[in-house]
Amino acid sequence: MAGRSANSYKIMYVLLVPFFLWIFAFLFLPAFSMFYSSFQNEGGGGFTLDQYVKALTNPLYSKAIGNSVLLSLVSSFVGIIIAVIAAYSFTTFSSRIRDRLLNVSNIMTNFAGVPLAFAFMILFGTNGMMTLLFQKLGLSFLVFDLYTWSGLAWVYIYFQVPMGILLIYPSLYAIRTEWKEASSLLGASTWQFWRRIGIPVLLPGIAGTFSVLFANSMGAYATAYALALRNFNLLPIQIGGLVSGDIFPRQELGSALAVILFLILVIAMLVNEKMLQLTRKER
Repeated sequence: MAGRSANSYKIMYVLLVPFFLWIFAFLFLPAFSMFYSSFQNEGGGGFTLDQYVKALTNPLYSKAIGNSVLLSLVSSFVGIIIAVIAAYSFTTFSSRIRDRLLNVSNIMTNFAGVPLAFAFMILFGTNGMMTLLFQKLGLSFLVFDLYTWSGLAWVYIYFQVPMGILLIYPSLYAIRTEWKEASSLLGASTWQFWRRIGIPVLLPGIAGTFSVLFANSMGAYATAYALALRNFNLLPIQIGGLVSGDIFPRQELGSALAVILFLILVIAMLVNEKMLQLTRKER
């Protein structure tokens, strides 16, 4: 039996070899190449920090970093609020309706990129269906410019909400019905229950979901590029432009910006972990 068990482990390790090769070829090798390239002069050769100096001091790229961080914070904050409310409302329905709503959320999560941008153009573009309908009905206050910062923020919020629902929904089952009944018997209002019990219990899940939404928004490229082309200065769009290049690529500078993007996401994860630790101590 011992020999058969050892052989089973050997076979399992052999079967894992293609997986580790795939991870190395498509994850570690490109990451190492990007990191190495970010410390090279343009055209290659020689160790330098010039690419990071350009990335952080050039107004074009520093503004792109600021725009991406601000857009990600706003869309994640608004998205998590809507997601928490929507996910809680799901728990009030029967299991059949709840499963269907979760399936719809799952489908909406996969509806992103160029198709999402195209759909918003058809509905809320300058001559979009909903835009013309609102103007016809005299509801011009509902019309917004899709090709501005606020319009792009609404598009980001749209694809943040379904993901937030799927991530925060399991956390809602940590709130037991007995807690609500006990607080009600003790004379606590609904607001007091959520302020003192419900929200503190959900806070770790909310913080974790917020960090995922932030990372999802920071790395979004196809939707913003298809919607605003290069009229809106975002970090992923700048990275894509430098790597591909209209005239000639500047992969070294693009790699430096990609490393900065990675560091921003790492800092966001560390802040999230710190918040979770503080929450657990308070509880």
